Amino acid sequence: MRRLLRDNGLSLAFITLFLLTLVGQSFVGHAQANEELVQHGRAPMPYLEFVSSSNFVVDVAENWQSEFLQFFMFILATVWLVQRGSPESKQPGDEGRGSDAEQLVGQQARADSPAWARARGIRLWAYSNSLLLVMGAVFVLSWLAQSLAGHVVANQENTEHGLPVETWMHYVASPDFWNRTLQNWQSEFLAVAAMVTFAIFLRQRGSSESKPVGTPHAVTSVESE
Repeated sequence: MRRLLRDNGLSLAFITLFLLTLVGQSFVGHAQANEELVQHGRAPMPYLEFVSSSNFVVDVAENWQSEFLQFFMFILATVWLVQRGSPESKQPGDEGRGSDAEQLVGQQARADSPAWARARGIRLWAYSNSLLLVMGAVFVLSWLAQSLAGHVVANQENTEHGLPVETWMHYVASPDFWNRTLQNWQSEFLAVAAMVTFAIFLRQRGSSESKPVGTPHAVTSVESE
């Protein structure tokens, strides 16, 4: 058990933080929703009813889709784009998908390489792009969940204010939907840009996201290995 925790500490720590903050969000969101209901002279809703409601789903999915879009775009961009001096980048001149020998695929695979890395055809293509495909799929599904739940919430508000019900297509083309969506997207892209550029000049001793403290600014991390 001790070795399991040591070898998987990073993922376990962030999964734990994710679950704690998700549960915290559900309790705080439930309290806020009930405050608003009481202010409008309505009965509070049970906790389980809130966490299964469109109001809760839209807030969760809105954050998820922007995060996975960030990862999707960063993974794709780092195939072809570089930033000299950043540990988040390949070194200049290494742009592109890499040779079979560099990627250890096909006939260049090692004996302990994943089975699909030694395959050919569609299996090799799928495994070679599996990280991007999964991140993209989670983004699309999260965006769809956000739009469907948001559509329900928007129509609930329209009904309360005596306004006509709108279609899903009308909702996803509305300024309100894209205002909320683009607010999240721009913050994610800013965070990536900050991480890429700050890591050129700043250091964190012991972190895999940082170059060694004494590495010159212009040296990309992989160059010093």
